[in-house]
Amino acid sequence: MLFWTLAASLAAPALVWAQDPYAGKREHMVRTQIEARGVRNPAVLDVMRRVPRHLFMPENVRALAYADQPVPVGYGQTISQPYIVAFMTELLAPERTHKVLEIGTGSGYQAAVLSPLVGHVYTIEIVPELARSAAATLKKLGYDNITVRLGDGYKGWPEQAPFDRIILTAAPPKVPQELIDQLKPGGRLVAPEGASVFGQELVVIEKAADGKTRKKSVLPVMFVPMVRGPEKD
Repeated sequence: MLFWTLAASLAAPALVWAQDPYAGKREHMVRTQIEARGVRNPAVLDVMRRVPRHLFMPENVRALAYADQPVPVGYGQTISQPYIVAFMTELLAPERTHKVLEIGTGSGYQAAVLSPLVGHVYTIEIVPELARSAAATLKKLGYDNITVRLGDGYKGWPEQAPFDRIILTAAPPKVPQELIDQLKPGGRLVAPEGASVFGQELVVIEKAADGKTRKKSVLPVMFVPMVRGPEKD
């Protein structure tokens, strides 16, 4: 297992944002794509205005950074449509004291959005190149409460469990029981779920104090499939 723990503070990203010529595009993105579709959480809207989405993309696709669409980031993975990132973050109902597990680091953008809203983000990526590049980007931008792990998201992160919140950015056929087991009583999990790209639903799983779970479907979505690690003999 490889880990990258990021060291800096939220003051460092603030400096990047203050000098960023893309700020107007982010404001337009929030007003026309996110607020217009009903996202209302002020903290979520604020962080969507701040995080430099373009810096989480390869240079050849940065022109699409604030477009209303997912964008490929290499290795068969995508950075989700801005609205979906904001909507899933709002559904997660993050709080400043929360410990959050993210499955599918990808470019690191979703972890960056969560970073100012929670206590710590533990994020797992199965593609080595993406894990390394996301960790490097997050470190460069100055986030100090994100730990990136190269590994199999189906197994979660049992050493750090239980988690207040869990979010998946790739779709398993069914949310793995291992992840539900790592959710704290009173916790919430948000994930795309479905065996087919064209048959996925965004679901919210809540775990009661007695450990019982309740799942509800929210809306149809299309995510890349969640990849399993190799089976060991």
